[in-house]
Amino acid sequence: MSFNESVLDHAVTVWDAEIIPALQDYIRIPNVSKSFDADWKANGFMDQAVELVRSWCAARQIAGLQVTVEQLEGLTPLIVVDVPAFGEGTKLDFDDTILLYGHLDKQPEMTGWREGFGPWIPVIENDRLYGRGGADDGYAAFASLTAIEATQAAGGSHARLVVFIEASEESGSPDLPAYLEALADRLGTPSLVLCLDSGCLDNERIWVTTSLRGLVGATLRVDVLKEGVHSGEASGVVPSTFRIARELLDRIEDSATGHVLVEALYAPIPDDRYQQTVDTAAEFPEPIAEHFPFLPGVQPMTDDPVEQFLNRTWRPTLSITGADGLAPTNRAGNVLRPTTALKLSFRLPPTVDAAQAYSAVEAVVTADPPYGAHVALHDGEFATGWNAPSFAPWLSAALDEASRATFGNPTRSFGEGGSIPFMGMLGSRFPNAQFVVTGALGPGANAHGPNEFLDLQTARKLTASLAIVIDAHARR
Repeated sequence: MSFNESVLDHAVTVWDAEIIPALQDYIRIPNVSKSFDADWKANGFMDQAVELVRSWCAARQIAGLQVTVEQLEGLTPLIVVDVPAFGEGTKLDFDDTILLYGHLDKQPEMTGWREGFGPWIPVIENDRLYGRGGADDGYAAFASLTAIEATQAAGGSHARLVVFIEASEESGSPDLPAYLEALADRLGTPSLVLCLDSGCLDNERIWVTTSLRGLVGATLRVDVLKEGVHSGEASGVVPSTFRIARELLDRIEDSATGHVLVEALYAPIPDDRYQQTVDTAAEFPEPIAEHFPFLPGVQPMTDDPVEQFLNRTWRPTLSITGADGLAPTNRAGNVLRPTTALKLSFRLPPTVDAAQAYSAVEAVVTADPPYGAHVALHDGEFATGWNAPSFAPWLSAALDEASRATFGNPTRSFGEGGSIPFMGMLGSRFPNAQFVVTGALGPGANAHGPNEFLDLQTARKLTASLAIVIDAHARR
């Protein structure tokens, strides 16, 4: 059996016998990220998830394996796995370390799960594992350790390996900078970063992410009264906070087209990224809009496949993801409300500075407020995006070999619409490193939404692909 065949066989065996049961236990834990659970420490769910992953990792048959949980005061924990070089990798120096990354915190539950399904109910259907966090990103730790184990078991080689599994990614990774500083000597200067927190446009190959959008989140709050008053008496005299909020939103977004109006949120699209987008759209069998569960008759914002890709990767967008001050419709009385607060979520082009983007939005919405209303932008969170460096020839060859060996098709690249704050941090900290950002979040996987699922066949093959790339790095 060849090395490639051996690591695929190992990955399939471990997934079916050990990873799937562990992931089912993980899905049952409601360990939502710290931004969505102020009492995360007292509730103990994050610690449960950390211990589940830690103990599973520590039991792997990997030479020299060390697994620790780092805990800085007041921060979410970080699982750190350290594996010494193996085989040909022992000839490499300390700075040829590979860093593998994933996270285990989860998004909130969301409504709309199918009957019999739920965020904390693991269900397997058609080789898909449903439940919150299985695909985003609970599988990453299990896949990473299995890939290392498979490499050694098949007689392969690897450099020194460090695995970081964090617990604050879904909150924008606010705790990671402190850990990067605290563990700087231990980490060294990685030459390769492997991240399993991204997606794929189909389940037929390795899809490598070339860019990630940045993120700005904030709450826009409008106040006009000390308390709510009878709408019959006050309307027409007291301005509606909802209408003022609408007017402020019109300053930052064209409501007819969705075009963001704040110039500081834009960046030039690099020529190579534009051409890659054109090439991907040309060879992809359907527009990316086909991946979304539109209601009958609803149309995407544009029918042009290239524009769809560019809109979700290199152009800013605004989504309203939450609201306060509004009563449920079945409890809404005839009251002119004193306050409206809207949660704004901006996605930014990969090269836009997120903090500067926030400042620009704040200046626009708080200047000269209508009717003298009290307007504030607060609870700001920022994550600058990331644009990948070009692949070294050895890495391009290794990825293509891995994709063909496990999926039967060559690898492809695309820009991802989501954000992985850690990649931006690492990109600025280690500018000479190579990055492979990939993942098993395929069409319909619906991370962050209801009915999130992990395609198990994709995950098995991606695990084996990691092993092939890890071995190629040691032999390059």
